[in-house]
Amino acid sequence: MTRTWQITDVTDAARARIGTARLAAAFGVPPVERARLTASLGAQLRLCLAKGGTWRLTLETGPVSRTVPGAGESVLHAVVTPSPRTAAAGQPPWRVTVPCPEAAADVDVGADPVADDPELLAQALLGTDEDTALVLERLSEQEGLVEFHREELQQTNQGVVALHAELDAAGRAQREAFAAERKARTEAENARRRLTFLADASAVLTASLDHHEIVRRLPELLVPEYAASVDIWLFDQDGDRPGPAHAAAAVVAARTGRPQYAAAHPGGLPGVDDQPPSALAPERPLLCIPLPTRQAPLGVVTLSPPGERWDADDAVMLVELTRRASIAIDHAQRYQHNRDIAETLQRALLTELPAPPGLALAARYLPATHGLNIGGDWYDAFRQPDGGVITVVGDVTGHGLRAAVMMSQLRTALRAYAVDGGSPGQLLTRLHTFLHHLQPDLFATAVIARFHPDDPTVTWAAAGHPPPVLRTPDGRVRTLDAKPGAMLGIPLRQEIADHTVPMAPGSTLALYTDGLVERRARGIDPGIARLADALGSFGPAELDADLEGSADGILRPMLSDSERDDDVCLLLCHLRGTD
Repeated sequence: MTRTWQITDVTDAARARIGTARLAAAFGVPPVERARLTASLGAQLRLCLAKGGTWRLTLETGPVSRTVPGAGESVLHAVVTPSPRTAAAGQPPWRVTVPCPEAAADVDVGADPVADDPELLAQALLGTDEDTALVLERLSEQEGLVEFHREELQQTNQGVVALHAELDAAGRAQREAFAAERKARTEAENARRRLTFLADASAVLTASLDHHEIVRRLPELLVPEYAASVDIWLFDQDGDRPGPAHAAAAVVAARTGRPQYAAAHPGGLPGVDDQPPSALAPERPLLCIPLPTRQAPLGVVTLSPPGERWDADDAVMLVELTRRASIAIDHAQRYQHNRDIAETLQRALLTELPAPPGLALAARYLPATHGLNIGGDWYDAFRQPDGGVITVVGDVTGHGLRAAVMMSQLRTALRAYAVDGGSPGQLLTRLHTFLHHLQPDLFATAVIARFHPDDPTVTWAAAGHPPPVLRTPDGRVRTLDAKPGAMLGIPLRQEIADHTVPMAPGSTLALYTDGLVERRARGIDPGIARLADALGSFGPAELDADLEGSADGILRPMLSDSERDDDVCLLLCHLRGTD
């Protein structure tokens, strides 16, 4: 369908505008699009009338074009072009296109019925006004919707702002929680590190029983992580306190027994008193910690910080470590004191061996080098009134000063019993009764051998002790493994038996304690076999000529694999050969 209007004046323009509106309504153009079409067409026609001349408006319908996205099945084209005879000839045409979703099939495209009828023209104008009113009503509704949506948008914006504020607050709280967690984790890790260090350092300090070694190890543990320098001052045994060469804070710590912090500014360390800077080192802080004991401090440890100052928790750890070091030093000094007394007592009791005719004696005693195992082993040799010679090697259970004292009592008792005579078994039986009544909770082992110049045999008896080893003149060695008695002092009534073996001139009998032959990993039997091999390796002339050297020759191979954690006692009894 195509419809054309010639426009030369206002009336022609009005008729064309009204006709366009009616055709648009007939072709189902929506009211809003229809009003937009007539409005834009009216504006264009006013421009045409202002330019003057004749203009032509053409309306036509056709199928939808690909250039009109979203259109219905057909469209309505409006084109305004100037007449070829007008002054605007050659001006580009004005075009507008609107969709026609429901085009009428019976639209009359002939003459315009409103061309000469004023009443119809008025009705058409009213219809156009109705369309405009409808558009205005629709616009009013849209304005209401826009206002409603504007309020909703404003509320939404307020909600978004509030949500952003809540999210920001939640973010801050989360960041604070993360920071607190990191701080707590760092503090826990530092606490774990300090506790681990304290445990490891305590193990190192208590591993030694030499207080000089403990004093040497303490600075190695602290420098450089917890201190730049460490000075340890141990007081003299007579209780003298540090002299002028030491910091004044160290003197205060020694006098009060409290840790002192000497620096230009207060340290604020828990349990530590603040003092002015030290005159010896005014430029660096000093932490002076006493070495406490039950009676009085052993000394003072003076430390300088690895940085500008100490962390409070590190200072607490250092005070605790110093306390543990003090306990270790005190124990080591007490141990050394008791060891010295026990060794002195034991060596005083190990008297010079007799030199009876025809019998050579050589003895060796070596105290333990590790632990407080000194004091239990002993040897002795003495004459009886009938001319016989008693040789004995014993071992008191337990160690230290108490064992040394008990050993001296057994030695004295044995000498007293031997004056009245008696065989080795009888002497051990009497010692058993004596020990059981004197010290019910203390036990001992012993082996006794009796030699007599008129008897070509040796009589021996043992109570829970390693068996003697006998070397004959021909170089053969055997262990005297006859059944021994039980240990001395056990709550058991016993009569310890005597054993007699021939002993020709040139024979050697070895008495010893378990420290010579027993090893933790292998037991005692391999050690006794090694002793037999060592004793058999000598010739008769060697034993006759130098029994002392032979004793040393036995100890060297026997102790090459020993940790010396127990006393060692060896007594060689050599019957001289006849000339």
